[in-house]
Amino acid sequence: MSEKRLAVVTGAARGIGRAVVLALLKQGRAVAGLDINKEQLGELEKVVKEAGFTCEALCVDITNTAELTKTFDTLSEKYGGIGILVNNAGITRDKLMMQMEDEDFDKVIAVNLRAAFIATRLVSRSMIRNKFGRIICLSSVSGVIGNAGQANYSASKAGLIGMTKSVARELARKNVTANCIAPGFIISDMTDKLPDPVKEAAKQMIPLRRFGTVEDIANAIAFLASDQAGYITGQVLCVDGGMAM
Repeated sequence: MSEKRLAVVTGAARGIGRAVVLALLKQGRAVAGLDINKEQLGELEKVVKEAGFTCEALCVDITNTAELTKTFDTLSEKYGGIGILVNNAGITRDKLMMQMEDEDFDKVIAVNLRAAFIATRLVSRSMIRNKFGRIICLSSVSGVIGNAGQANYSASKAGLIGMTKSVARELARKNVTANCIAPGFIISDMTDKLPDPVKEAAKQMIPLRRFGTVEDIANAIAFLASDQAGYITGQVLCVDGGMAM
């Protein structure tokens, strides 16, 4: 496998991130999974091993620019560059805007948007040097159509779309693509906790009348990371059962 094809996934320890790590490993990539939760990274390593693969599971605070820079520099030196970046890490601090504190807004922006900007800036150097790159950012249907109680989250995810389109224009001539995936309702710990009436109401907004799976998102990301997607850049792919069309 080419050294240019190392894939780095943020927020990799669970949920969509874990599914993305497995999908990219199945493509034959070398994968480094970053997360702040050391215990969950241990679970990631266990799942990866059981699937017959290995990956680098690194405990990193992606909001710490110095720490993230050191991690990316080490990986780039070891693998001859970083070929694929999946900006998956994200948090929520949901409240109605009138009740939302400054800290609720700032923390979500720091993790969801600012850290993705720093990571993208860091990998762009090796991608330009190697004349190959795939940058994939996890936006959300909330960043496309908005969502009550998520002014901070929606702002961060809409910001990712704008940033990604700008990066796509800046790096296209160097054979680097940048795209967004915008998931809708995905089966997760968060949706599992929703009351049944809320789940049913949500499904009524989805033309396919069901929630998606983490594998649905991972498969879309794996495609955008592949050579077959080399002529796709600056796009937002909504994987949401038709919710935002």
